[in-house]
Amino acid sequence: MKAKDKTNVMRLLDSKKIDYEMHAYEPDATMSGEEIAEILGEDAKKVFKTLVTQGKSKAYYVFVVPVEAELDLKKAAKCVGEKSIAMIKQKELLPLTGYVHGGCSPIGMKKHFTTTIHETINDYDRIYVSGGKVGFQIELAPEDLIKISGASVGDIC
Repeated sequence: MKAKDKTNVMRLLDSKKIDYEMHAYEPDATMSGEEIAEILGEDAKKVFKTLVTQGKSKAYYVFVVPVEAELDLKKAAKCVGEKSIAMIKQKELLPLTGYVHGGCSPIGMKKHFTTTIHETINDYDRIYVSGGKVGFQIELAPEDLIKISGASVGDIC
């Protein structure tokens, strides 16, 4: 892949010398995370989605959960020390993170936000997250994702 074709996520991983594999697929606006896992030939438990929330304090938080799971807002709020959190509106995502809906990655956002990844990440040798653009998934080791995103791990589903 030529450098100009790489996403910011891939460039950041390259700059940190983190081993990853890029997987591209033909995106469809109606595609679910489970369908993407199927295209990758992987268990949906190993494919993670990135969700951005805002706490009662107005601070923003990023949560990374398996595509087949739902973020438990109460557990997530407790994990980050908030009374409550809510999902941000889709139109706020791009200006806040630099990513569009369906292409949001926990790696390389415009600003660093407190990030928590669901504890099942440690059950696998390799996991998948968005490559920073719709139609791209990045496969990498869980410990590398935790390190590069500055994330903690918790029970958030």
